[in-house]
Amino acid sequence: MRSPITFLLIFSIIILAVDFYSYRGIKKLTAHFFTHHRRIVFFLFWSLPVMLISALIIFSLFNRSINPADYMPYFHIVSGGFILFYLPKLVFILFNFADDIILMVKKIVNTYKKPAVQTDPANSMTRKQFLNKLGIIIAAVPFASALYGITWGRFDFIVRKHKLYFKNLPAEFNGLRVVQFSDFHIGSFSHYTDEVKRAIDLINEQRPDLLLFTGDIVNNVADELERYMPILQNLEAGIGKYSVLGNHDYADYVRWYTDQQKQENMIRLRQMQDELGLQLLLNDSQKIFYKDNFIELLGVENWGLPPFPQYGDLEKTRRNVDKNAFKILMSHDPTHFAEQVKGTDIDLTLSGHTHGAQFGIEIPGWRWSPVDMRYTYWGGLYKVNEQYVNVNTGLGFIGFPGRVGMPPEITLFELYSGEEQA
Repeated sequence: MRSPITFLLIFSIIILAVDFYSYRGIKKLTAHFFTHHRRIVFFLFWSLPVMLISALIIFSLFNRSINPADYMPYFHIVSGGFILFYLPKLVFILFNFADDIILMVKKIVNTYKKPAVQTDPANSMTRKQFLNKLGIIIAAVPFASALYGITWGRFDFIVRKHKLYFKNLPAEFNGLRVVQFSDFHIGSFSHYTDEVKRAIDLINEQRPDLLLFTGDIVNNVADELERYMPILQNLEAGIGKYSVLGNHDYADYVRWYTDQQKQENMIRLRQMQDELGLQLLLNDSQKIFYKDNFIELLGVENWGLPPFPQYGDLEKTRRNVDKNAFKILMSHDPTHFAEQVKGTDIDLTLSGHTHGAQFGIEIPGWRWSPVDMRYTYWGGLYKVNEQYVNVNTGLGFIGFPGRVGMPPEITLFELYSGEEQA
């Protein structure tokens, strides 16, 4: 396991290197400022890395004495500030770096030829000045995007709707409304209880017959749910409400003093989901009856490729499943579909986990996110032969307290028996 001190040292060196390099450009841009104005710029510029590194030191020293349920809001202040200011700085220093490369090339070339006639710098903008100003302008784009994502984007809830047709869906279930939500990460909402209520109201507005939650209801510990229980208890569904666990629900990312503490946390989390009316399916299945017919609902524990845990057991989950029935599988990590579920007789798989990296670009007919480089199925509905897999990009957020181009979502499926209508 990596030492926190080693991480802090490496991170601090990187931060300071970015700051020193970007400050070179800032000095050029502020060279014509009055002296006291330059001092203000200097103070504001260097106060940010000092506060950031100080906060990381405090978190590293005292994180075991802080209740994990109270930890995340402070962490998000730091991570949000980091993304908000350092992503633009990285863009800005690219322009400084480009100028240094050009200058180096010119010096090499000039050693082999006569120096060119110099223009009067007082009457023209130098290349460095131009690149610095252009860098500031371009860097404003990620700054504005991150600011939007933190201020509005993370609460811009949307509903994605799909009509799906299956030959083996019993006619009695024609028009079944299945609502999926995922990755709530409830502890990240801090004091934004009104936003949680708005999300729950939006779920209920879809009038679900089946309400399915596909994991990561918390960031780390069961205590995160406490203040939101009265709101979450308002979730409604005509037939039933079911859930599975995601990688964050196992509290594996908390440094517990004893194994018993961790076990007690897991017991409490399951109890709280039961109090919410969410029936947890832990490598288990449930027959959903309606009008003398049924479909099979399966739920596996988290299964992902390392470093994510593989608690899921598909064979165990299927042990009581009617092989001829229509099947819906809840599996938190979409890697599970790619590695084990694809090619089976499971008709519809519902996953989450990826968050779409909480950043993406979406235009009609095309959708992209950096997470595309890691996951084959990372966001939205995919059809693989006769199977469907939907990856819900999440209702909450973690790490970066915002969403840019990847809004928090709820998915509504209307299931129909028969062939898809032209």
